[in-house]
Amino acid sequence: MRFAADHVVARVPATSANLGSGFDSLGLALELWDEVEARAVAGPSRVTVRGEGAGQLPQDDSHLVLRAAHRALEAVGAPPVNLELNCFNRIPQGKGLGSSAAAVAAGALIARGLIANPAVLNAGRVFQFTAGHEGHPDNAAPVVFGGATVAWMAGTTPKAAQLQLDPAIRAVALIPDGVVATAVARSALPVRVPHVDAAFNVSRAALLVHALAFDPALLFDATQDRLHEPYRAEVMPATTQLVADLRQNGLAAVISGAGPAVLVLTTDPDEVPEPSGWRFQPLAIAARGANVARVD
Repeated sequence: MRFAADHVVARVPATSANLGSGFDSLGLALELWDEVEARAVAGPSRVTVRGEGAGQLPQDDSHLVLRAAHRALEAVGAPPVNLELNCFNRIPQGKGLGSSAAAVAAGALIARGLIANPAVLNAGRVFQFTAGHEGHPDNAAPVVFGGATVAWMAGTTPKAAQLQLDPAIRAVALIPDGVVATAVARSALPVRVPHVDAAFNVSRAALLVHALAFDPALLFDATQDRLHEPYRAEVMPATTQLVADLRQNGLAAVISGAGPAVLVLTTDPDEVPEPSGWRFQPLAIAARGANVARVD
């Protein structure tokens, strides 16, 4: 596999997975984008980070975008190449808005932009690469395909489908200062749940697919969850309390991904209050997923 370019720019959206009842399956792409400029260089690889994560993320070969790009190039048989990355990050790190899935997808897209045959890293393969790196496909699907998605595992193979989405739906992200590691959030979940709770979530997740596509008025009922959010209260009490307060006021509030950010689905962002101590971020749904362009 030869190279056809030495300078590309990848753009990747934030995502929110689970959406309450759709645990480990449903997701949305959000209009909050990271941009990564990549250039092949003769010297050692290096990374510059501006925006979210600046001064905290690594600036060497251990940076996730760089590692993903190298792995994707290796997977398609491209020769090794050193890269200079300039990252402008808007997606908060470690908040439940898909920053790691976005980074992996950006790396795969950089590889696609550099090689002479980008079809070997088409959207489907970028999705599988991203899901494989993440270990589950719920964030990988919306970051690659955009819009609303449902993802699942067919044996060891990640699969995804795009869902119809009512154009009136908007999101409001409420973002705290603190972080909760995904591993910590997942460790709070039980191995087994009561059958009645599983049945409850099946009905709500099915309703959520309908609500997203045709009837946003049903989003409040559709986002009710008994599989994961109640069990995470101990590791993110402030998030759990905010979700409860918002839902008490009739708003379709959920933990965004593994948290600790909160996502509210609504047709009127003005109805969402701005809680003290939380960054208030109204967001449209990103109809388009991750993309890459070559720079002349």
